[in-house]
Order: sequence, then C-alpha cells, then structure tokens
Amino acid sequence: MQPSTPNKPGTLPLGTVAIILGLLQSGTGFSASQQMYSALRQAGRLATQDSSELLAQGQSINQKVVADIKNQLSASGINVTNATITITHADTSNSGTAFDLSDSNNDMKYFRIQVTIPFADLNENTILPNPVTNVSASIVFRKGKSTLTD
Repeated sequence: MQPSTPNKPGTLPLGTVAIILGLLQSGTGFSASQQMYSALRQAGRLATQDSSELLAQGQSINQKVVADIKNQLSASGINVTNATITITHADTSNSGTAFDLSDSNNDMKYFRIQVTIPFADLNENTILPNPVTNVSASIVFRKGKSTLTD
C-alpha cells in the first residue's frame, strides 16, 4: 500500500473541481428557470386582461404574449432561438388544446402558458454533460375580464 501523496500547494483535488463545476451548472439552470417564471408571470398579467390597445396592427394577443416572453428572456441573456412557448387550456375537458386569448367564450376559463428551452441553449459554454434535455416552466392563469367606467 502506497501512502497518499498530498496535493501540490494551490491545487484542488479533481473531485472538488467537479463539484464546483456541477454547482455552477446547476446554478445556471436554476437562474434560467427563475427568469422563465418571471417572464411567464409578466405575460400572464397581460394575457388575463383586455389589452387590445397594446397590440400592433394585425397582431393577436396570443402573438403579443409569446413575443413579450421571448423579449424578456432575451433581455435576461437567455437564448430563445429554440424556445417553445404554448398557450393551452388548463381545465380538464379541453386540457392541452390551444387557448385563444381573444375569444370571449374563453372568459373566466383557466389557461396554461408554458415555455420550454433546451438546456444546451442555456449553458452553451460548459464542458460537463447536460443533466437534462430541456428546462420548462409553466403557470396556470384564469382569463378575466373587467370593464372600467368613468
């Protein structure tokens, strides 16, 4: 049995380096997840109200919500090139089908906004294997409608 050789001064054992790199990689995923939830909350606020005055000509509210999510994530430094954003029914009878935010028949119904981004797009400069394929976030909202009068 050979005695263990001490590390040279100023060096870290390989296991310690791997743990540090893993923590950095996990932190990247966690940070991106928080940014995704923040973007969904902001877009959900817009989606639950009558925001027709905020739309560009020919733009639907669904398109505006998707664009706002992508813009906020992009401004946060997240690559949204391969992002998938869906707006679907969240109630049990129509769960998973497309939800049209401009359809008055959907007033007071639940809908889900979900964003999915490949993990590789979040952590492009890593030397470690990706622990997961995608990072997703979703929130359920209720489409409300209120009328303001003077």
